[in-house]
Amino acid sequence: MEQVKREVPQERSHEKFLRQVTDLLNLNNPDEIVDAVFGLLGNAAGSEGAGLIEDQDCLQQATADQAFTNAKESDDVDGMVAALIFRALERNTGEVGLASVPCESLEAVNPEIAAIQQHQDPASENAAEINKAIVLELARQIALVGGDPQDALLSGTFEPGEIGDPTAAGNTCNDPEDAEGCIFTEDLLVPDASAEEIDEAAA
Repeated sequence: MEQVKREVPQERSHEKFLRQVTDLLNLNNPDEIVDAVFGLLGNAAGSEGAGLIEDQDCLQQATADQAFTNAKESDDVDGMVAALIFRALERNTGEVGLASVPCESLEAVNPEIAAIQQHQDPASENAAEINKAIVLELARQIALVGGDPQDALLSGTFEPGEIGDPTAAGNTCNDPEDAEGCIFTEDLLVPDASAEEIDEAAA
């Protein structure tokens, strides 16, 4: 695992989507990605489970893309929605306030996945505006595959941490035993938009 301090641990905060995406991935996994969680880790830790994906900044997208493809082949709307939400989850970064790098070397096969970027650390620059735009686009894509656009709000992240926090922990949680996801069960999720804004975006 990474030796540097990072905005962690939080990779297991949305556990139900990680489990769902990993199950989908295992239906057909040509890139041999070990588990969905590796796409949410920093690059050093993520590389341990990246399989054939060489660019760690694209592992989250590649995982979501393959899971979406597998769900689409079986007309699994819930699976497609889970893959879209997973693509939008915040990745761990090296410190509170540090934004993660976008994927630039790989192009998603599915345009629905290509339309989504990951949430950014809520303490990073312009995060509220960026994350709101992400969740509204996510709502549009969820609606297009036949899901409930309000589920886009489930991709949200935590209250901003304190810049310079030496623990790099922020206001996060991380519990692999919480099948639902500790961000939900501990009521830590901060919605990026209102229900009305989601409805408008998806209309």
